[in-house]
Amino acid sequence: MEHIEKTEQKGFPRSFWTANLTELFERGAYYAMASFVVLYLGQLGLGDYWPSNLNGILWALVFFLPILSGTIADQIGFKKSMLIAFVFLAIGYFIMGYPVWFGNQTLNPIIGSEMTAGMGVLFPIILAIIFIGVGGSIIKPCIAGTVQKTAGAKITLGFGIFYMIINIGSLIGRGVSFIVRKEFDLSYIFAVSVFFSILAFFAVLFFYSEPVDLEAKAEADKKPKKSVWRILADMVLVLKNLRFALFMIVSSGFFFIYAQVYNVLPLYLQKVVETDPAVDLVTMANPFVIVFFQLLITKKFGKLKPINSIVVGIIIIGVSMMINLVPIFMSGGVRTLTLGDMVPLGTLFITLTVALIAFGELFTSARTYEFIGALAPKGQEGLFLGYANLPLAIGALIGGPAGAFIFHEIMCNGAITLESGLLELDPFWNSMGWIILMAIGFVSAFSMWLYNRWLQKNPM
Repeated sequence: MEHIEKTEQKGFPRSFWTANLTELFERGAYYAMASFVVLYLGQLGLGDYWPSNLNGILWALVFFLPILSGTIADQIGFKKSMLIAFVFLAIGYFIMGYPVWFGNQTLNPIIGSEMTAGMGVLFPIILAIIFIGVGGSIIKPCIAGTVQKTAGAKITLGFGIFYMIINIGSLIGRGVSFIVRKEFDLSYIFAVSVFFSILAFFAVLFFYSEPVDLEAKAEADKKPKKSVWRILADMVLVLKNLRFALFMIVSSGFFFIYAQVYNVLPLYLQKVVETDPAVDLVTMANPFVIVFFQLLITKKFGKLKPINSIVVGIIIIGVSMMINLVPIFMSGGVRTLTLGDMVPLGTLFITLTVALIAFGELFTSARTYEFIGALAPKGQEGLFLGYANLPLAIGALIGGPAGAFIFHEIMCNGAITLESGLLELDPFWNSMGWIILMAIGFVSAFSMWLYNRWLQKNPM
């Protein structure tokens, strides 16, 4: 017999807090390794393009598959779904480290351009990405669904806590990853991810109770269960809506740039700025900004119309790329030491880039859901919101290979390899790479503005 929890109580029920603890562990696991995936795969000998391509596929799976996995989770229950998901995630993270731990592979500190790894490396990495992508996609709707069902009248506060926990988990995962990889080697970031996944599995197994709202359950029982074919048919229905389809395309520009935090930025740091960059610490700027500025931005700018807030966010992310032009033309260049001769100038500006992207995210992410809800035909808001992560999946899938092309073929055009193994980039081509990324952001913002004008001239 399922444990039934009421949402009409003063505080949040146990399932709410267990779900958030689980989310903290899951995000800790994911972000322990996310900042280093392209570098790890490059050091395994996957060349210039495979690392970014595979990383793009991983992110796309995590954000696209909830369309399917969310429906499955509703049918078999959140607890069972999460237990399966964390088994998948632990296996996936373990297989990512397998080539080094048991496959006799060594990590080359200098990332080569050619593909030197064989199927003995490539096959387990692809398998790992499938496991992580599927497992991660199952977790998202389960945790969000638990918050939705258990928060009751405090739904806004509930999701505010949930969003905060995501970023705290991100900080913890990156921090533990930094300590472990410094003590051992880069492959052990996946051991951290396995550890957090196991913690999450047992948190769900021993402490999580299936949240059940009797009225919602009775209503759901009357509805026919969705098949995979029904889900795909719904997707066609949603994408046939011109307003929604255009929004998906235009807004994916933001997430294309966001994807470069895990593609271009790590490559730039490792191959151009310093031989052993603390990418995990650099990317901590994202959750730090969100944790400390979320309430302030919401209070000061929450009254902006959603579309205007989204445009501001996209402009900010374009500016975040532009600031990397500064160290290129400063005396000494990107490797000039600053902050007490401890941090290269290029690393400092990449950190500022990540922080600015987080500000852009604060203006964009939550308001996107609000805008889609208003954009959807009356009575179909839930259906359309189920596809709200499509721009992120599109941006990641395209951003992986495109980011690799921008870095290797444009930024590194005419580069000279130094004795340290770092690349001395031609200032013109280095600048062109950042200008292209900046331009993509500005074009996306302008396209969003044009899209809004079109909506105003063509009301429903």
